[in-house]
Amino acid sequence: MKVAILRMHVQFPGSDSLKAKRRRLKPLLARLHREFNVSVAEVDFQDRWRDSLLCCAIVNTDNGHAQRSLQEIASWVDTNWPDATLVEEKIEVLQ
Repeated sequence: MKVAILRMHVQFPGSDSLKAKRRRLKPLLARLHREFNVSVAEVDFQDRWRDSLLCCAIVNTDNGHAQRSLQEIASWVDTNWPDATLVEEKIEVLQ
């Protein structure tokens, strides 16, 4: 069994408060969970107005499939979510 984790540093340009950031972040988290069937959470930068560190996790027996799925998620966020700017992404597979 493999656990693959995607870390994404996402920025929300124009957010002028934590409440504004949460209002933009919450629909993104729900959509990622619904569309890709992954566990997703904000794990860092909770106190910053424009930044968020999101983690998505997948459990799978095939290392390659898990990595491809996570790459697809990062690409989807970058392409289909105009409210957010993907700054950095990193995929890690735990054995």
